[in-house]
Amino acid sequence: MSLRDPLVLTDPKVVSVVRSLGRGQESPEYYRLKARIHQDLLNRMDLEVMANMGADRLRDELAIWVEKMLMSSGAVLNAADHQRMVSDIQNEVMGLGPLEPLLADTSVSDILVNGPTQVFVERHGKLELTQVHFTDDAHLMKIIDKIVSRIGRRIDESSPMVDARLPDGSRVNAIIPPLSLQGPLLSIRRFAAQPLRSKDLMDMKTMTPELSELLNAMVHAKLNILISGGTGTGKTTLLNVLSSAIPSTERIVTIEDAAELRLQQPHVVRLETRPPNIEGKGEVSMRSLVRNSLRMRPDRIIVGEVRGIEVLDMLQAMNTGHEGSMATVHANTPRDALTRLENMAGMGGASIPSRVMRQQIASAISAIVQIARLTDGRRKIVSLQEVVGTEGDVVTMQEIYTFTQTGVADDGSVKGHFAATGVRPQFMRRLQAFGLNVTDDTFDPRKTYE
Repeated sequence: MSLRDPLVLTDPKVVSVVRSLGRGQESPEYYRLKARIHQDLLNRMDLEVMANMGADRLRDELAIWVEKMLMSSGAVLNAADHQRMVSDIQNEVMGLGPLEPLLADTSVSDILVNGPTQVFVERHGKLELTQVHFTDDAHLMKIIDKIVSRIGRRIDESSPMVDARLPDGSRVNAIIPPLSLQGPLLSIRRFAAQPLRSKDLMDMKTMTPELSELLNAMVHAKLNILISGGTGTGKTTLLNVLSSAIPSTERIVTIEDAAELRLQQPHVVRLETRPPNIEGKGEVSMRSLVRNSLRMRPDRIIVGEVRGIEVLDMLQAMNTGHEGSMATVHANTPRDALTRLENMAGMGGASIPSRVMRQQIASAISAIVQIARLTDGRRKIVSLQEVVGTEGDVVTMQEIYTFTQTGVADDGSVKGHFAATGVRPQFMRRLQAFGLNVTDDTFDPRKTYE
């Protein structure tokens, strides 16, 4: 690393004694000093040398130079603040600044930045206000730009909204002024470092062993499954878990707005949409990718989230040989999920009679898995329904499994139980044809699970 001259900080506001108020509660002087050191460091560093330097060596070099800058600044910091300053500058140069400690915390599932001075996190389904904050709007904008530029996207006044992802697959959404009235906003939906498995969901009581066995059998037998739920209910996580039952011999094509799925099979092709460029050209829509995937010889097509006219191409794919395909949709109930599919086709300008559209939906979708986040923050599969067919203009369904809430405990936790409805699904014949023997106990309504 090359730094041209020794650093001398002469700003009287910065050279004052900097006192800490505890981790995450540094004084304004601390943040002014950090911003000044960071900027002077960037001005003096040889960026080309830094880019070719290994991560460990770069971290060590940064620590050495920050130590020198602190000594020459004349500021007085206690030992905790001294080490914190070194760590903060390392995070600013090599990572995402104040967000790095939150990203390293495995208990954090969501990071919600409401402007530079207010950062919330979600832990175990509950929102908590943190003491993390950014220096100002410009500081937060630099972090947002660093995130989106990594995947070739941009955010500015002409394009003030963007979806992106972190290298670990975490989902990122950012929106900035003039659309945001309180400065830049950043939302990060995190995923576990190790993808969750069926056993993990059973341990968290998201589903029961019998339900897990049934769902895995349905995936193996190539039933087309739609996962429905509200925002933050765990649809993508459940889709990842169910996809693990797909045989490793099959070719899978995944299509997403921002690549989040992490399938473990050896033959997975991942496609991602592309927004228009600054001239409004170059957009690649979800529908285009679904259509193109049909020419890629897929055994199964997995759509991360259906939200538009691509629903028509997805349903046609499910009806024309691509059995075992899966997708997610935002809806509060299984019935609402079917209505949303129909509405999305209509909003796209498709002039298909309602009756024909419903027949196509009933023919394509085999089952709907409804997942919900309860008031205590836990996620549960609250319903499994089989799509039976149509009666007149109505798509008929029958519920196979359900979660019934019976109350709320004194500590706020939801009380309830899982149970089968006693209905034996029609797709059992297909499971048997694939050599999958699901026991009759799975459908015994007398067996309940808390």
